[in-house]
Amino acid sequence: MGKFNSLLSKLQRGKKRGITNINRRHPHWWLATWGGVGLLPAGGTWGSLAALPFAWAFLHFGGWPTLCVATLLVTLVGVYSADWFDRESQTHDAGDIVIDEVAGQWLTCLLLTNAGALGWFAAFFLFRLFDVVKPFPINTLDKHLPGGLGVMLDDILAGVYAFLTLFLLMHFGVL
Repeated sequence: MGKFNSLLSKLQRGKKRGITNINRRHPHWWLATWGGVGLLPAGGTWGSLAALPFAWAFLHFGGWPTLCVATLLVTLVGVYSADWFDRESQTHDAGDIVIDEVAGQWLTCLLLTNAGALGWFAAFFLFRLFDVVKPFPINTLDKHLPGGLGVMLDDILAGVYAFLTLFLLMHFGVL
């Protein structure tokens, strides 16, 4: 149990969680927390997981162009919703905000048009890996960019890293 708690605390990356001084009826709250998913322990992991059925539906019913447009839209809306959340809660990138994980996860999933379960698992795992580890320059974006833009861009870049890694794994026949 100790290792599990240690992993949970690493996943949360010291972010403030469970913000109570905020209007939970506001549409930006619902968007920023992806319908309240961000309130769960390890909210980023749950936010990424909650993004997968939507990504599958966009790919299945509309193909990768639909998922691409949805990713762009959720990113743009996410900048405003995360900015609102930061202002209202007087925090920056609170753990409750998971719309950034949704955008990054969807970006990673753009390659999965014909993928099976292993591809979907790899997309989820790779995005979470890059989102948690935050290799350079991901680790500097959130600290140096203010508001919703900083909240969103580090996860978008983690999505780019995961997308490229997934592409290489698929290209070389590993997946």
